[in-house]
Amino acid sequence: MFKKVLLLAVLALALPMAAFADSSLGITNKGGTLTGNASGFTLTGSTLWIVGSATGSNLGTLSFTTGAFLTGNAQTGGTLAAGGSFVITGNGTNGVPNGVIFSGSFSDGATWEPTLLANGTHNYTLKGGLVDASGHVGATSQLTINTGKGFFNGSVRLESGDTSLSVPEPGTLSLFGTGLIGLAGAIRRKLSLS
Repeated sequence: MFKKVLLLAVLALALPMAAFADSSLGITNKGGTLTGNASGFTLTGSTLWIVGSATGSNLGTLSFTTGAFLTGNAQTGGTLAAGGSFVITGNGTNGVPNGVIFSGSFSDGATWEPTLLANGTHNYTLKGGLVDASGHVGATSQLTINTGKGFFNGSVRLESGDTSLSVPEPGTLSLFGTGLIGLAGAIRRKLSLS
């Protein structure tokens, strides 16, 4: 009997680690207008093309705002303050949820990096970590393409973006709950036999 109770106790101690196991949800967006200045960036009108295993030309929208520039600027690149907002909304197409999939902000700010291409045009990439109110995390990389031979001038069409979100696995949470119920039953039985 003691061995069973000990086994259940060890299982109960191991289950919280499993309860926090996460899986990753990959999201790709295309298009939309990225506008920016010293106050930060805003993306509007970007369409979801991939959400996990679902694909389509319009699965929902992705929009964001960033914090203001801490270093550098929109033309030459730099770092942006934490905060802003980052919202992914599904439209119910191809198995994608209908409504908000993720709503959070840039957890540690973001970086804005220009790349000079061989043909003299510029690409810019916005990268940053994300967090929502529940502590679920993610990261995004939004790529603008071909701002021409000049620098970013305040507005450009977004080529594409990739976002990876960490989402809790419901199966591990139910396993955790089952383990706790089993442990409570074993303790109750042990106390009633004493």
